[in-house]
Amino acid sequence: MQGKIIKGIAGFYYIQTKTGIYECKAKGSFRNRKLKPFVGDNVEITVLDEENKKGNMEEILERKNFLIRPAVANVDQTLVIFAAAKPDPNLNLLDRFLIMMEQKNVPVVLVFNKTDVAEQGKLAELAATYENCGYQVLTVSALQEEGISKIKEILKGKTSTVAGPSGVGKSSIINLLQSDIHMETGNISEKIERGKHTTRHSELISIAEDTYIFDTPGFSSLYVTDMEKEELKSYFPEFAEYEGECKFLGCVHVNEPVCGVKEALKAGKISQSRYDNYKLLYEELKENEKRKYS
Repeated sequence: MQGKIIKGIAGFYYIQTKTGIYECKAKGSFRNRKLKPFVGDNVEITVLDEENKKGNMEEILERKNFLIRPAVANVDQTLVIFAAAKPDPNLNLLDRFLIMMEQKNVPVVLVFNKTDVAEQGKLAELAATYENCGYQVLTVSALQEEGISKIKEILKGKTSTVAGPSGVGKSSIINLLQSDIHMETGNISEKIERGKHTTRHSELISIAEDTYIFDTPGFSSLYVTDMEKEELKSYFPEFAEYEGECKFLGCVHVNEPVCGVKEALKAGKISQSRYDNYKLLYEELKENEKRKYS
């Protein structure tokens, strides 16, 4: 039987199939082959006890992709949720997350929540900044339940991660996305809400037919380390249009003269906050290289 891992905790994996959720252990050969199952993996299972919905996980089917932070597999897109106000969005943290998704080639839908308390001029400027970079941007209010139908439409038929820092209304949005679910979930809650397992884990939630969202723990910091500093510019998609105007091949848009990106910045075609974060991250990578080779 085939299914999808919706949660993994303490060596048990909960597999969503067409006939319900099965609690499975992974075969010992997974460890021998250094294979680690991820939430989101499509798997083959053998049913051992139909009445109590228990089985063994036999095989992990081919992955489309996988992310390490958060640890999930077979992602179609990422829904990145930040507050538009209260708290003000940490744009450096947001840009770090966008770089991580660009590295993995995972499309991003950016959601700014709390439009009910945001200053409209600042909200419009924030949305325009990221739309100018090529990202799809939604502005919503979980409190007033505005814009939730737009999110549901974008999620339809896809497997999406839902990520963002704590305190931005992520849980409220996820609860609203699940508001019209009438699916049998068996006794999974009873099995996984054991007192000794208090650590937050990624969890895959079915919100409609063939539509899943990953609820991932909130993040407060991300480190961009696994690249050369010269690669960084390729993860800022808005730079590409102006790089042909740079005098030097391989221009990194920091100290070089006659730089198309810096000219676009002066002309207001590139966001100052995005460019400032680019320079900050470039210097971070430069310092990492120095430490590495010193």
